Amino acid sequence: MRNRIARRLDRVSPSGIRKFFDLISSMEGVISLGVGEPDFATPWHITEAAIHSLGQGYTMYTSNSGMLELRREIASYLKATYNLDYDPNTELLITNGVSEGVDLAVRAILDPGDEVIMPDPCYVSYPSCVLFADGVPVHVATNSDNEFKLRAADVEARITDRTKAILIGYPANPTGAVMEMADLADIADVARRHNLLVISDEIYNLLVYEIEPTCFACLPEMKEGTILLGGFSKFYAMTGWRIGYAAASADIIAAMTRIHQYTALCAPIMGQVAAIEALRAGEEEARRMLEEYDRRRRVIVKGLNDIGLSCFEPRGAFYAFPSVTATGLSSEAFAEKLLRQEKVAVVPGSAFGECGEGHVRCCYATSLSNIEEAVTRMARFVKKHRRA
Repeated sequence: MRNRIARRLDRVSPSGIRKFFDLISSMEGVISLGVGEPDFATPWHITEAAIHSLGQGYTMYTSNSGMLELRREIASYLKATYNLDYDPNTELLITNGVSEGVDLAVRAILDPGDEVIMPDPCYVSYPSCVLFADGVPVHVATNSDNEFKLRAADVEARITDRTKAILIGYPANPTGAVMEMADLADIADVARRHNLLVISDEIYNLLVYEIEPTCFACLPEMKEGTILLGGFSKFYAMTGWRIGYAAASADIIAAMTRIHQYTALCAPIMGQVAAIEALRAGEEEARRMLEEYDRRRRVIVKGLNDIGLSCFEPRGAFYAFPSVTATGLSSEAFAEKLLRQEKVAVVPGSAFGECGEGHVRCCYATSLSNIEEAVTRMARFVKKHRRA
C-alpha cells in the first residue's frame, strides 16, 4: 500500500516539548520547569461537585454544545466581566479544553490554502492545527526588545489575498507577554479594515499581574469578528478536566459544533459540572493561587537576571522566557545539557518558533523551594558554559 500516512503530516513536526518530557521520565531528581500546568490540586469543592454528580448518575452524554446550565454560567461570566452578551443557546460551545477549540475554529473557517497570521514564538498547537486544516500558518516575528508583543504594522505587512484570520494568544505561552487594550485595538483596526476574523485564545486571561484582564471581543465592532476561546485549566487548576469553551457568532459556533459532534461528541459531563462549580464559587481559591504565582514570578525573574540570563518581566501566565545567548549554546543544546548536567528541565524556545531560538521557557508553576534550587543549579551551569 502506498502513502499509508497522510502527506499533510509531513509538514507537522513532533512537539519539541515532548522530547524533553520523555528524557525527564527516565531520570531521577529532576526539577521540572517544563510542564505548563498548575502545581495546585483542583480546589476540593470543585472536585466534590463532580464526585457528587457521579453519585447522582451523571455519567451520560450531554448536548453536543455542552450543558445548557454551564453555557448560561459562562454567558453570565462574560457579561459580568466584560459586558459581552452571548446567547447561551446559539453562541457558546463547550469544548474539550481550549486546544480542541483552536482545532475546531480553524477547521470551521479555513479552506485549503487559506492563511492564518500568528505571532512567533507562539503556542505549539497554533501552526499545527492550521496545517491539519490544510491552511497556511504565517508567522510574524516578535522579540524581547518589545516584550514579545505583536505589532499591528508587522501583521498588516503579512496580509495577502489568501489571509483569512489572525490567531493570537495573550497572555502568551511561552513568553508570559501581555497585550493591553491599546495594543489589541491596533490589531483590531487591521482586522476590521481587511475583513479578517480573529481567533483569540484567552486561556490565561485572568492570570495577569499588576494589570487588568483584557478581552479581544470587547473592542469596538469586534464581537462579531472574534472567536473567543477560554477555559478552566489554568486559573482554576483544572488541566486534566479538559473543559473549555468557544464564544462567537451563531454561524461560526454552528460550524464548529458540526465538527465537534462527529469528533468528540461532547465534553465529559462530570468536568462540565466541575466547571459550573468553579464559576459559581471558585474565585477565592483561584485568586490565592494567582498571588502565589506572583511571588514565584518575582523570585524566578530576579534569579535568572542575577545569574546572567537576561529575562524581561512577564506580566501574564506563569512562564519566564530568558535569553540563553550568554552561554553561546542554542536553546535546544542549553536545555538538553542543563537537564543532563544539573537535572533542571526547561523547554527550548525553538520549540515555539524560529523567534524563540536563543531563549528557554521556564514554568514557575512549581514551589518556591524548587524554583530557588533550580536557579542555584542553573547558576552553576551558566558559570561553566558562559562565553569568554
